Amino acid sequence: MQNSTIFNLMSQADHQNLFFCNDPQVGLKAIVAIHDTTLGPAIGGVRMLPYESEKEAIEDALRLSKAITYKASLAGLNLGGGCAVIIGNNRTDKSEVLMRRFGKFVEGLNGNFIASIDVGTTQKDLEYIYAETNYVAGLPTSMNGGGDTTVFAARGVFYGIKAAIKELYGDDSLAGRKVAVQGVGSVGEHLVSMLRAENARVYVSDMTEERKMKVAAKYKAEPIQYATSYELDIDVYAPCALGGTVNPDTVPKMRCKIIAGSANNQLKDEETTIQLLKEHNILYTPDFLINAGALISCYSELEGYGTERTESLIRNIYTATRHVFQLAKEKNITTYEAAKQLAEKRISDMAKLKR
Repeated sequence: MQNSTIFNLMSQADHQNLFFCNDPQVGLKAIVAIHDTTLGPAIGGVRMLPYESEKEAIEDALRLSKAITYKASLAGLNLGGGCAVIIGNNRTDKSEVLMRRFGKFVEGLNGNFIASIDVGTTQKDLEYIYAETNYVAGLPTSMNGGGDTTVFAARGVFYGIKAAIKELYGDDSLAGRKVAVQGVGSVGEHLVSMLRAENARVYVSDMTEERKMKVAAKYKAEPIQYATSYELDIDVYAPCALGGTVNPDTVPKMRCKIIAGSANNQLKDEETTIQLLKEHNILYTPDFLINAGALISCYSELEGYGTERTESLIRNIYTATRHVFQLAKEKNITTYEAAKQLAEKRISDMAKLKR
């Protein structure tokens, strides 16, 4: 890839930095993208996937780091947006030495990037990274960390769903409401548990049939097909697996009234999809607005906050979501645009304060 192409990709969303690490001796090919550090040091997950090309890996890092910037801003956190990707198969290529070498790479960034968990990495990987750098968040409780962040991620989405239900129906009770959760990994399962605790009628799907049936039986939910889970006549479609399931092909088939889930980058072909959602009267709850629970947990860990403060920050996602809906109505804009405007305004305001 030519340097001009990389700079063009960075300039599209005003990214500040893009760092590369190549260590053939341990098999490490890593990229760290830093989008914006106006609010504080960049934080982001470490994602390890067998990308088909270096360009695909770079684009993923740039896209995710920008989302973290908005996520941190809307959640009121003093953190910036970053992301790390390691090119490789997380099942066969990962090792202690590779993760520790990545930790040395993070240490060399002098605190400008804080590493956490993402697709393809675990808390054990974070422990290896932590052996080489203190710039880590999401460590297990046995190491004075915040522990499993997935329950906090689910709780943020749960509050976002309640805010959307309130917007459409006048009260936020979930009793009897129909919710389809697509993807019941750790976050999805926690969300199913919370929804069922409030007597919502929950439909579950997953790419792994065994996982789907296990979660359905455990929480008395109804198993459905993964590929068509967005086509049900329901109140809420909650994508909690891969991104891009909300796109120009799927929106015309949707019969849900609300989209609110934990998956990152849910929208494909954003501008076209957002307009289609508006035309079909589907209330979209931006992912970077409501899936900030894990990030909030990491922030609490870094600041030394207790569980009470963490819960308070996550509960504020409900209020922030209501604020986005209000702004969207006042300005007659989409909820996606309203969320972006609020995030950018806080960053702009803090930039003035720093100057």
